[in-house]
Order: sequence, then C-alpha cells, then structure tokens
Amino acid sequence: MRTPTKTADLLTLMGSANNTANVIMQLAMAPVGHGVRESRVDSGNVFMHPVKRARTTFSFLAVALMGDDEDKEFVREKLRSVHRQVVSTKTSPVKYSANDPRLQLWVAACLYRWFVDQYEFLYGPIPPGQADAIYQDAATLATTLNVRPHMWPADREQFERYWEEQLGSIHIDPAVREHLLAIADLSFLRGHVGPVGTLLHLTLGKPYLFMTTGSLPQPFRDEMGFRWSPAQQRAFDDIRRMVAVVDRVAPVLKLMMRAQVFDVRLRRRAGIRVF
Repeated sequence: MRTPTKTADLLTLMGSANNTANVIMQLAMAPVGHGVRESRVDSGNVFMHPVKRARTTFSFLAVALMGDDEDKEFVREKLRSVHRQVVSTKTSPVKYSANDPRLQLWVAACLYRWFVDQYEFLYGPIPPGQADAIYQDAATLATTLNVRPHMWPADREQFERYWEEQLGSIHIDPAVREHLLAIADLSFLRGHVGPVGTLLHLTLGKPYLFMTTGSLPQPFRDEMGFRWSPAQQRAFDDIRRMVAVVDRVAPVLKLMMRAQVFDVRLRRRAGIRVF
C-alpha cells in the first residue's frame, strides 16, 4: 500500500482513466455548468477539440501539483486571460464569470475531493496526519487558478463545512445535463474524431457511463438523474478491487505529470500556446 504525503500521491489508475465524474461535480454548480456549456472559447471546447482539452487540463493539474512558483504564476495568468472571455450574456440562464474566485474555489474543491475519494476507494481512509498534510498541499489547486490563499478553508474540518454548504446549492438543469451526458457516454466523440469516435462510443460508451456513475457521490447522481442499484454497487466494488491490484503502475502517472510540467516550460520559452 502506498503512503501518500502530497496531493500528487493520490493519483490512481481509476481516477485518471475516467475523470468525467469530476467534471460533472464541477459543472453541478450552475454558473460553472452554464459557463462551460456556453463558452465561446472554441479551443477549450471538449466537443470540438477533445484531445487538446485533455492536454490543457492535464497541464493545469501537473503545474498545480508539481510545478514551481514561476510555472504556477505563468499558468495562472494564462488561465486568467482565457477566462476573461467566458462571461454570461443577456440570454444566459445565470450570471457567471470564469474568473470569479468563488467559482474557481468550487472547481478546486471538487478536484481535491476527487483525488481523495479515488484514492480511498482503493486503499481506504488516509491517516489523519497524512490527510492534513495533503489538504494543505492541495491549496495549490485553488491558488493556481484565481483563488486568493485565504479563501481556501483553513483545515479539513472547515473544508467539510464548506463542502456540505455547497452541496445544498448544486443544480444541473436539462441543458447542462444533456451536455454532461454526452461526455459521460462518449457520444460527444461521434462526428468529431471520425469513425473512430463512433466506434469508441458504441464499444466503450456504456462501460464508461457505468464507471462514471459509480464514481459519483450520490447528490451528483441525483442531479444527473442516474439510477444506481445495490447490484451495480457490488459490480463496481469488484472492479475497484481489481483496479487496486494493478494500481501499482500509478507512479507512472507522476512521471507523466513531471513530463507535462516540462512541456509547459518548453511551450512558454518557445512562445507556443499552452491554453
């Protein structure tokens, strides 16, 4: 069993192979959901550029968890510039700005919760001392966005209070739900990456949706209208046990993250667009 001391140590094969559940969690906050759905920044649209979107998301996570202060400031400013273009219009169902630090805090909180949940799914509860150290380290998920350091809850107890309060505010309306379902069953790939996308949807769509649903906390399943039975939970638990056996390859994910930090540095020095 691994002994985690930093957020990056929580990387798991299961969490990295299917992070759509975490996307659903983030977009369950209505301003975030509508901001992503209505975004006019086509380069970051997963429906138009799925590979690029995956790369830029991984770049952010790699820098937030493993980059130095210069890397983080670079990414923070680039994201701030992109997010200036993501603001609500007169026809938007809710008001939003992608640079709103309160929304960014929610995104960072979902990421932290995701890392912890995925690790504990496989290995059980993290000892309190290690959990406290990981939580303090996870603040960089927020501050590499547009969140002021003082906004990150001071300790895990305060985080839990924040989390429970926010769960009372989540809402996924039909338009955002349709957007998320297309990602969760891989149907968004049809027509965007040619026949391969259709094949992936037909062969992997249902298993991917099953794993996504199983990874979601119940309040988010409810918002998506996903049904989940005891039999499905047993099957999901069996899969988790199998994944835990092969999760020893997870350290490779940290090597990939370090490589991604290096890629960001090369792009910065060469003047190549990162986001």
